Amino acid sequence: MLWCMLFLANNLQAQHSISLSIRSAAINQPLAGATVTIMNMRKTAVADSTGQATFPGIPAGRYTLAVTYTGFADVAISLTVPMESTEPVQVLMEPAEDDEDEVVVTSTRTSRSFRDMPTRVETISGEELAEKANMKPGDIRMLLSESTGIQTQQTSATSYNSSIRIQGLDGRYTQVLKDGFPLYAGFSGGLSLMQVAPLDLKQIEVIKGSSSTLYGGGAIAGLVNLVSKTPVEKREISFLANGTSARGLDLSGFYSQRFKKTGITVFGSRNTSDAYDPAHIGLTAIPAFKRYTINPTLFFYGNKSTIRLGTSYITERRTGGSLDYINRGTPGYFEYNKTERLTSQVQVGYHVNDQAQFNFKASYSRFNRLIEIPAYTFAGTQQAVFSEASFNLQQKKVIWVFGANFLVDQFAEKAARTTALRDYQNNTLGAFVQNTWTAGSFFTLETGLRADYVNHYGLAWLPRLSAMLKITPALTARLGGGAGYKTPSVFNEDAEKAHFQHILPLRQSGPGNERSDGVNLDINYRRRFGNFGITLNQLFFFTRLNDPLVLTAAGNNRYEFTNAAGHIDTRGLETNVRLSYDAFKLFLGYTYADVNTHFNHVKSWLPLTARHRLNNVLMYEKEGKIKIGAEAYYFSQQKLSDGETGRGYWTFGLMGEKYWRGFSIFINFENFTDTRQTRFDTIFTGPIDQPVFRDIYAPVDGFVVNGGIKISL
Repeated sequence: MLWCMLFLANNLQAQHSISLSIRSAAINQPLAGATVTIMNMRKTAVADSTGQATFPGIPAGRYTLAVTYTGFADVAISLTVPMESTEPVQVLMEPAEDDEDEVVVTSTRTSRSFRDMPTRVETISGEELAEKANMKPGDIRMLLSESTGIQTQQTSATSYNSSIRIQGLDGRYTQVLKDGFPLYAGFSGGLSLMQVAPLDLKQIEVIKGSSSTLYGGGAIAGLVNLVSKTPVEKREISFLANGTSARGLDLSGFYSQRFKKTGITVFGSRNTSDAYDPAHIGLTAIPAFKRYTINPTLFFYGNKSTIRLGTSYITERRTGGSLDYINRGTPGYFEYNKTERLTSQVQVGYHVNDQAQFNFKASYSRFNRLIEIPAYTFAGTQQAVFSEASFNLQQKKVIWVFGANFLVDQFAEKAARTTALRDYQNNTLGAFVQNTWTAGSFFTLETGLRADYVNHYGLAWLPRLSAMLKITPALTARLGGGAGYKTPSVFNEDAEKAHFQHILPLRQSGPGNERSDGVNLDINYRRRFGNFGITLNQLFFFTRLNDPLVLTAAGNNRYEFTNAAGHIDTRGLETNVRLSYDAFKLFLGYTYADVNTHFNHVKSWLPLTARHRLNNVLMYEKEGKIKIGAEAYYFSQQKLSDGETGRGYWTFGLMGEKYWRGFSIFINFENFTDTRQTRFDTIFTGPIDQPVFRDIYAPVDGFVVNGGIKISL
């Protein structure tokens, strides 16, 4: 008995404790919630509100401890127990340098990490960009449509044309940029989503809500900035070949390299498809098309300056409609599109000193399009010249951006049998100022003001405000709002559906600018518990669009655009959850969008807006070896323009990619349950040789398998 008591006493004396004080290295702030694991014993403790984590009852010995905290680099330390001091061991953690943190956003003009920006910016980059590009290597629709709050709306049943809808608003209210240049507005916005291949993209940046203060008119619902790859010292040569069960073939190549004082990138692609009719109704779900793209860019690097010169040329022939007409030339309904898009850009950046930089950029674009349907032809050329000068001044806590820009947008219609040409020329002179004030590690405020003067439409004042509050290192809140406007144009979805037939030009006495006000509030929470990580983002949004442009009857089977007597508002929320454990990642998204028109004091549900959407993606990835993903998307019922209601539907997909040194093969089973509008509803009425098309609210191409190979040298 005495021996047992002595043994227990000896073991009790051998029990010790480990105490750690965990703080941010930059600001010495306690990191409450940091996770500490004793690897030898598989014991875990969580730091309290003072950043302290304690392990009692630890036997003597040497231990390895792993310290993790969301947004910070993992720390491993070794300790010998008993320790010489009873004071907690100080652990200072540095911000993480993983791929997510290295994403630098340029859309807000300050080139900062997206986590440090008061303006809410969503990015698609790195592996996520590559994964989504595998599903549609020929265009960027898939890159955008799988994000919460964003929908790519098909506007033609036979030509496959689509537009971007953000938070339920029509595509004309989303501004699409390429490297900060407004190249896809007005007439040149037609078919734009279908003509941008993603192989040369570094990332995509999305700002939701009124953003006209940043880049001018058109960004009422938000903006999408397509950011191209730039050369680095390591040479990149990559090729992609993709084939589809819908008889499509995509071939792309990209070369990039930086030398001492120069650099170059070259992108080229060939994208083709035969006519495809999965419903066997005699009309194409995917048209026959052939498209070629070439895009070389040169870079020159000086001690204080960088010059970028680029050009791009895209040509495409696209024919949809009757398969008998396309394959055999027999009479029938058809829609033929011939497009040519030429753009050139120059960008100059000059570092005056460590704090100041001057930037200048300019572009010229020319877009030709011919549309032919039976008994009607529409053709025209849009030319646009854009130039901007800006000055960035970065001080210790304040960043200033001053700038001015000038845009000439001109359209000339090729006279056919139409009696009234839709020619126009809009000249826009704008000036803007932006201030970003970092009060401390916990609060950043960004304010901006733009003034745009457009001939025929007058002056528009566009204020903007965004604030970010870091409540804890894991919890961040952002509040932002601003005003927007859009200059009237006949080139939008309503006119596109009619192929611009019977559409009158805008009257000189009206209409006026569409104007908007909007606000977003989002809360972001990020934590890691050992191998398990969670990211939660909750966004609330509201936008009111005043004096919206609507298509109205003008008599004699003609139509014109006028400002509606009322407004449109969209309100709702987006919930995004990301869970990760070892090689598994689960993405869950929900969008609620309540979009209504308020015309003549009558409230009505805006057509083609699903109130409820679900996005679900599960990924398994062993880096450099294999990647497998499953996805499921749900769209609730939508009101249609003819007064009917479209049914809700699910789509499901599977994808996989296997990697070897220098190349990989991939396969994607898109919509393998074959959800198609033609299975549960109609897409046209009347005879097939003179169809009257209904709204497209569900997929028309159905189950499509695509797969291919990627080579990197």
